[in-house]
Amino acid sequence: MSTVDEVIRTVELTKVYPGGVTAVETLDLAVHRGEIFGLLGPNGAGKTTTAGMLTTRVVPTSGHAFVGGIDVWKHSAQAKRMIGVVPQTNTLDRSLSVFENLYFHGRFFGMNARSSRAEATRLLEQFRLGERAKMPVLALSGGMAQRLMVARAVMHKPSILFLDEPTAGLDPQGRIALWEILGELHRGGQTILLTTHYMEEADQLCDRLAILDHGKLLALGTPTELKASVGAATIVTVSADGDLEALARLLEQAVPDSTARVVDRTVRFAVGSVRGVLPTVVQVADRAGHNVADLSVREPTLETVFINLTGKELRE
Repeated sequence: MSTVDEVIRTVELTKVYPGGVTAVETLDLAVHRGEIFGLLGPNGAGKTTTAGMLTTRVVPTSGHAFVGGIDVWKHSAQAKRMIGVVPQTNTLDRSLSVFENLYFHGRFFGMNARSSRAEATRLLEQFRLGERAKMPVLALSGGMAQRLMVARAVMHKPSILFLDEPTAGLDPQGRIALWEILGELHRGGQTILLTTHYMEEADQLCDRLAILDHGKLLALGTPTELKASVGAATIVTVSADGDLEALARLLEQAVPDSTARVVDRTVRFAVGSVRGVLPTVVQVADRAGHNVADLSVREPTLETVFINLTGKELRE
């Protein structure tokens, strides 16, 4: 895509906190209009700090951030009008009703009373909260409160919607309901940037992903491209006793064009085809004196990509 389609760009964006802790290191990213772009990584990867620098909440140490072509820090007031932000914590006004949280947000952004009232009503219906318009915010479930925060964030029709770990703490039903809402916004042309450490969420929602760890960009692409980069059709996970590093080396020797590594006290074994592999794994382990407690087989996931890049699981 051309630069005309870019709504977010970072150029060597860096944040170093007091004490010399580098949260984000020379990050170069471009997010295109109308896509859902994900920042995927474990806690401490730099996702929230990156989102904070893009939304004027965190001052960068060096580099540049542009939203809609506007330098976020040279023209922060202008940039704020172009973005909607849903933080990790609940920031709803508990002294107001569900409807009033939207209505007064619209008024704050310059909408007249009639327009703000109409848009608040429309959004409450779209976000499945119409019947709760007059309820106090404290009466909402976690999933409902999160949907209300998203509704509030898009009330003033921002060019870009930022969501920081949007489904953290939600039950499966609340998570799926929010995914449906984000899908509707996406189909309506809304550009969305979200941070997450949930692989399924990133795979399900995002058009493209940046995988981060320790503030560095490790990989960038569509979920399909990233999973294909593993170079294997099947991942076999072996739970066994004994020296797992030795077992991993034996398995690589026994199966051509395979790779094996020890992750979280298991051997992760990447192969082109699972045909005939499982009996081989059991035979190799048995001959070497390892007792195999469990074998599992699955296709590569985004966590597989992260393990290949870092040697550790995504949730560590």
